[in-house]
Amino acid sequence: MTGYPDQPHAGVGMGRGAARFAWPVVVACLMLAASGAVQVACAAVRHGAVMGRHGGRGVVRRPPAMTHVPAHWSQHGLASWYGTGRQLGHTSASGEMFDPGALTAAHPQLPLGTRVLVSSRQTGRSVVVRVNDRGPYHGHRILDLSPEAARQLGMMGRGTTQVDVRPLPGDEEEVASAPR
Repeated sequence: MTGYPDQPHAGVGMGRGAARFAWPVVVACLMLAASGAVQVACAAVRHGAVMGRHGGRGVVRRPPAMTHVPAHWSQHGLASWYGTGRQLGHTSASGEMFDPGALTAAHPQLPLGTRVLVSSRQTGRSVVVRVNDRGPYHGHRILDLSPEAARQLGMMGRGTTQVDVRPLPGDEEEVASAPR
């Protein structure tokens, strides 16, 4: 206590100004929670959304996931591998536990469960992987491979490699090939 009667003590005597400010904040929070915007904002933060000009998080502009793969779809670009750190013990977008020894991959658009043939342009090796996660979220990469798939492509030491990706019809066998 300071002994001065005009000093507010621990919230006593704050007046109606604080109450007038609190109600709009409470209402705004309830409206955000009801609309689902909080979950969207949290997901953007979790998946590495870029920072905006004024310090806020920017909108993650990713193409929507495909419902089916067109017949002659293919993609060419940079692939990386992931899964030695924070992914261990976590579930993938498909709901299964991340397995570094499985032939799986993360792709931003392909339907989960799609099997694709990934061919390395540097090594000439190919591997069939199943898309079970979303990503990559770094740079302009088109695919994140599990450590086992990266090992079979011969890209473990490099970290990234140029690849060609094409979907497989449902009846082809999973085969990894290497040049002889």
